[in-house]
Amino acid sequence: MALSVPKSGLSTMMKDGAKHFHGLEEAIYRNIQACKELSVVTKSSYGPNGMNKMVINHLEKLFVTNDAATVLKELEVQHPAAKMIVMATQTMEQEVGDGTNFVLVLCGALLTHAEELLRMGLSPAEVIDGYEMALLKSLEVLPSLECSKASNLRDKKEVVKALKTSIASMQYGNEDFLAGLVAEACVNALPLNATNFNVDNVRIAKIIGAGVLRSKVMKGMVFRREVEGTLNRMTNAKVAVYTCPFDSMATETKGTVLLKTANELLDFSKTEEDLIEGQVKALSEAGCNVVVAGGKFGEMALHFLNKYNIMAVRLLSKFDLSRLCKSIGATALPKMVPPTSGETGHCDVVEVQEIGDTNVIVFRQEKEESRISTIVVRGSTQNIMDNLERALDDGINTFKALTRDARFVPGAGATEIELAKQLTSYGETCPGLEQYAIKKFAESLESLPRALAENAGVKATEVVSKLYAAHQAGDKNAGVDIEGDGAAVKDMAAAGVWDLYVAKWWGLKLSTTAANTVLRVDQIIMAKQAGGPKPKQNKNWDDD
Repeated sequence: MALSVPKSGLSTMMKDGAKHFHGLEEAIYRNIQACKELSVVTKSSYGPNGMNKMVINHLEKLFVTNDAATVLKELEVQHPAAKMIVMATQTMEQEVGDGTNFVLVLCGALLTHAEELLRMGLSPAEVIDGYEMALLKSLEVLPSLECSKASNLRDKKEVVKALKTSIASMQYGNEDFLAGLVAEACVNALPLNATNFNVDNVRIAKIIGAGVLRSKVMKGMVFRREVEGTLNRMTNAKVAVYTCPFDSMATETKGTVLLKTANELLDFSKTEEDLIEGQVKALSEAGCNVVVAGGKFGEMALHFLNKYNIMAVRLLSKFDLSRLCKSIGATALPKMVPPTSGETGHCDVVEVQEIGDTNVIVFRQEKEESRISTIVVRGSTQNIMDNLERALDDGINTFKALTRDARFVPGAGATEIELAKQLTSYGETCPGLEQYAIKKFAESLESLPRALAENAGVKATEVVSKLYAAHQAGDKNAGVDIEGDGAAVKDMAAAGVWDLYVAKWWGLKLSTTAANTVLRVDQIIMAKQAGGPKPKQNKNWDDD
């Protein structure tokens, strides 16, 4: 008779259907594999010659982009370890607004090399310690690589130079034109204290038609809407803003009215008319010639607005209303009362313009510096305009980062190779097993110029060896020349290819932290998923 052996271990404590992975093979290598695959997806999008990805999200919306942040956001990554890297890229997006692909590629390379070290026999703790030491050394060396600084953020020419690199990585070929647009819009919206610059004060309005080069900057705000009344232009406008509908208030109670004579019938709606006319007249006497409301305009209200020559604009979005109030200096009123002089806003021109075949309402400030600028983006398809918007967003975020730290380091892989060179020398001086991890960290940094070269279609190994040769000779600004013939390298500081110092600082920090977090996990315990079996689709189900 066979004895039944009782179950032992973790599985006895958990519900049936729970999963448990542990040790190097099952937990660490599995996690590394998932993160490597995620990093490979976006590696071919790195740099100006990066390839686009076609992503279709859960709502079947199509995205064609080489922006890693967008790709990851729409993919909805499920793997727990890969999610850690996605979180690191999201932090990068919030802190700097650019450089998400840098974090992904570097993190993938760090984990690939960590796997080699673990297979050689190092423990995860030794690899983590080595990576931490390498990170500290990198952040120590980074300030010495500064090659330029933006001294005056109100000088458009200087700002254009600073923004070109971040825009070129997404819109190669149009970077000069687009950097000019972003520089103009940001300088217009820059407050007296530059550190208070808000990225939301540069708006983007997408209008289909024409081409990219027909995009322009407007001081003030642009809304893709029609006016409500008959007036469609007002100069030197005094604007009253309401968050409520501009209409007579309907009463809560229902009443039955008995009319006995013809005069009573004529006078029935007279009081309502007098009430609305009184309100519109009070607006006119307060000097207001434009009314903006967050709700609908009643028929009768529109009639009297037209009678008193007041322009009517309806904005559906509360966000747009608050932005407009900020732009023109108005206070939004919650009910229909005439505004005081302090509550009205001022705008030089409010008009309807036709851009392409789309009518837009423009609130334009001509004399004073506007607090809000709008970039009107033109393009032949919605996808092109979405991609342009992402490139402009990167530019605006770069400008925001410049208001905090205006330092630059050389781009195109020059910084990474210089750090790799110095880390390799530093690794030689460390006595413990951590030296292997430090050298692998240096090798991981090589993967960025390597990706740039591969995406430009040249031999990566040849480019990296030329870069090392240039850096050993003392040229610490030498980077990958993607415009040159073959595997060329040149001085990136002189060529004006600069990367933000804060982007590199955060990129190194976040990718190392994410890689170390993945390496620290040695067990994965997954509880049984909630809910029963998924229902089968009924083929004969009625679509309605």
